[in-house]
Amino acid sequence: MATLYKTAQTEFKDVDDVLEERERRSSIKQRVLMVASRGVTYRQRHLMNDLEALMPHTKKESKVEAKQEMGVLNELAEIHNCNNVFYMEARKHQDLYLWISRAPSGPSVKFLVQNVHTMDELKMTGNCLKGSRPILSFDATFDGEPHLQLLKEILTQTFGVPKGARKSKPFFDHVYTFSVVDGRIWFRNYQIVERDAETGGDMAKNAKPTLVEIGPRFVLNPIRIFEGSFGGPTLYENPRYVSPNAVRAAVRAQQSAKYANRVADIAERKANQEANPLPVDPLKDVFD
Repeated sequence: MATLYKTAQTEFKDVDDVLEERERRSSIKQRVLMVASRGVTYRQRHLMNDLEALMPHTKKESKVEAKQEMGVLNELAEIHNCNNVFYMEARKHQDLYLWISRAPSGPSVKFLVQNVHTMDELKMTGNCLKGSRPILSFDATFDGEPHLQLLKEILTQTFGVPKGARKSKPFFDHVYTFSVVDGRIWFRNYQIVERDAETGGDMAKNAKPTLVEIGPRFVLNPIRIFEGSFGGPTLYENPRYVSPNAVRAAVRAQQSAKYANRVADIAERKANQEANPLPVDPLKDVFD
C-alpha cells in the first residue's frame, strides 16, 4: 500500500511538473497584435506590410478609428490572445506615430516615426527567408540609461520572434540593428551572408560573414513612456522632442518673416524718398 501511494505521488508530481513547464512555455511566448489607424498613407501602409512579413508572430487586425479610446486595443489584444500591441497612428496624412504596448497592464511607449524607406523604395540586394527568426543587435548606449534599458526590453519582446512561433522557421539568416544616434533609435535590417558574393561558393574557414542590407529603414523618436498600456503615469518624457506641428509652424513663421521684412524694406524706401525729395531742375522745361 505504501509503495502504491509513493508511485501515485510521484506520478502526480510528474504531472505537476509537466503542467508548470507548459505554463512557463506559454507565458514566454510573445504574440504581437499589429494594427493601424485610418488615414495611413501608401508609404506607411507599405512599411506596415514589410514589418508584418518580417515578424511571423504577429496577428494583423483591420484598421481602427484614430479617435477611439486606446482601451479598445487592449480588448482586441485579449481577443486575439496577444500580449503585445504594435499600433501605427497616422495624423494629418503625413505624421506617423508608433505605439508599442505590453497588454493589458503596460508599460507602453509612444514614438514618432521619421525617415521611412520601404523595401520597394530601397531595392537592396539583401534577402532573407520569409518567417526566419532574426538576431537582435543593440548598441552599448542602451545599457547606459534606465529609460533606454526599458526601451531595449520592449523592443526585444516586440521584434524578437520566439522559438516555435506560428509561421516561423528555425533559421537565423538576418539581423535587426537598433542604434541610438542623436537621441533617436535607428532601425536597420541586414542579411547574414556566409557565401562568397563573386563565386557563390562557401567562404573560407577563417572568413567572417558579411552583412547586406535588406530594408526597411526608419527612425524612432521616443516621446513618452507610460506605466500603463496606452496611458497612465508618465515614466519618461523626452525633453528634446519637438512635435511636427511646431516644426511646420516655425517654417511658416520663417517664411512669413521673409515676406514681412520685404514689405518693411519697401515701406522704408518709400519713406526715404518722401523725406528726401530730389531738387527741381530749372532747365527741365527748356526744350519742351
